[in-house]
Amino acid sequence: MANRDLRRALDLLAAGDWQAAHMIVQEDGSTLAAWLHGIVHTLEGDLDNARYWYGKAGRAFRGQAAVHEEIAAVQREALPKS
Repeated sequence: MANRDLRRALDLLAAGDWQAAHMIVQEDGSTLAAWLHGIVHTLEGDLDNARYWYGKAGRAFRGQAAVHEEIAAVQREALPKS
């Protein structure tokens, strides 16, 4: 999957549309998509599933309180706007 698709998923997450973002990230097997998938499930409130996807991404699950910080981290570290 192209980074533009993951960028779209990230933009949807930042807007709070985790359902549309989920449709995108579940089609990608990358580590970055797994991180985004974890964020999706955090926003959804499915924390066990979020933990699973954070593990697949090799990242520590920081909980619901940090979800907006996680979105910002993806924006900064993995998918900066050009």
